[in-house]
Amino acid sequence: MSSVFDALHERRSSSKVTDEAPSHEEILELVEAAGQVADHSGLAPWRVIEIRGDSRGIVGESLAAASGLHGHDAEKSIRKSFRAPLLLAVVVSPRPSVKVPYWEQEAVASGVAHALTLLLHERGYGAMWRTGIQTRSDAVRMAHRLEPGEQMLGWIYTGRHPDRPRDRRRSRIDVRRHVSTL
Repeated sequence: MSSVFDALHERRSSSKVTDEAPSHEEILELVEAAGQVADHSGLAPWRVIEIRGDSRGIVGESLAAASGLHGHDAEKSIRKSFRAPLLLAVVVSPRPSVKVPYWEQEAVASGVAHALTLLLHERGYGAMWRTGIQTRSDAVRMAHRLEPGEQMLGWIYTGRHPDRPRDRRRSRIDVRRHVSTL
C-alpha cells in the first residue's frame, strides 16, 4: 500500500481509462472515507451523484446547452461525457451556519472531491476532474436536479487505469515560491 505522500506525488489526471468502474458499493466505501476531510462544525456541506450508462448523456447535453452549442458541435461535446464509465458529480450543499461561511463549505466539498481522486488512484482507478464555467449554469443545475442554493463543483470521470507502465512521479514544484515565513 502506498503512503499519502506517495499518492499525492503519483496521482495524475487520467484522460484515458478502461470500461471498468468501481461498483456502487465501492463508491459508498470511498465516499465515506473521503468525507472524513476537515469540516468545521461537521456540516457535511456536499453530496456526490453517481452517473453511469446512458445517464452520462444528460451531463453532455447540459454542458452543450450551457455552452450554446448546436448540431455537430453539441454532439461532439455530448460524446465527451462517455469518455469514462462513471462520472461522479460533486455538489456543494451549503448548510445554514453563522460560524461557517459559504466559501469554507465549498472548500470542504472540494476537499472531498480531491480525497476521492486520491482514494480512486489508490484502488487502481484513473480519475479526471472536469470543471468549468458551465458548472454554475441553469442547464447543468436542472439536469442534475440541484436543490436551491446547491452548486455543481464538477465531475470526476472515473474508470480503471489502462495497463501501461509509465513513470507516475509528477514534476516537482519550486516549493520556495509557495512557502514563506512570518
